[in-house]
Amino acid sequence: MQTEVELRLEGKIALISGGASGIGRAEAVLFAREGAAVVIADLQVGQAGDLVDEITAAGGRAAFVQLDVRDTEAWEASVEFTESTFGLVTILGNNAGTNFRVGWDEQTPEMWQTVLDVNLTGTYLGIRAVVPSMRKAGGGSIINIASSAALKQGGGGPAYATSKTAIVGLSRNAALAHAGDNIRVSALCPGHVDTPFIRGSQSHSKNTWSTDIANPDNYAHRMEQQPLAIGRLQSGEDIAYGALYLASDESSTVTGATIAIDGGSTLL
Repeated sequence: MQTEVELRLEGKIALISGGASGIGRAEAVLFAREGAAVVIADLQVGQAGDLVDEITAAGGRAAFVQLDVRDTEAWEASVEFTESTFGLVTILGNNAGTNFRVGWDEQTPEMWQTVLDVNLTGTYLGIRAVVPSMRKAGGGSIINIASSAALKQGGGGPAYATSKTAIVGLSRNAALAHAGDNIRVSALCPGHVDTPFIRGSQSHSKNTWSTDIANPDNYAHRMEQQPLAIGRLQSGEDIAYGALYLASDESSTVTGATIAIDGGSTLL
């Protein structure tokens, strides 16, 4: 007997920061495939526009809004755009992030502040911006991207590790604060994810940028040489499937959770 496939996010509306590339891009594609209308919020206009075209060509619903996650007014405008384009926000994917992969000796106060402004303050501002829309919608799910660096120290640099650890605490605090509004908030902790950001990341030891994976100074190359329990770098899709679970009604009683999707990196 043939049955109609039930889409896991049918009728939901997702605002995805950092949605033009990496984990955010994978979320946007997967969420749209599962029936959600997605708004890709990013500074990368060209990549975001191409992704909107890709999703709509596949039969999905997508739009783009330019967003600097450090800007309160830009967040408010992104929510307003989402509401006017598709309706009330019911999913927020907080993905936008940055890093300077340098150690304590090389990291400047300016680098520190930049990383915290994007990773931590940007996440806070996103939560703050979508809550009124989610209240009107009767609830929603907020998925914050933290990192395995929040669970196991030793990588990412001081600012990155601090920002991602703080996102875990912020998520738990927001989960408790907004539970009465049926708004769920959880944090995903990816491990070593193979994204364009990683592939083109800054050398730890040199003030240069490398996109050559065979270059020993390239961050992704170094990650591949580290012991990984599953034996490979993760993909953006690996993380997006975890976000899909949290965005769906299947996780209706999951909030304040910290979920490691790290390929077992925190076991080693």
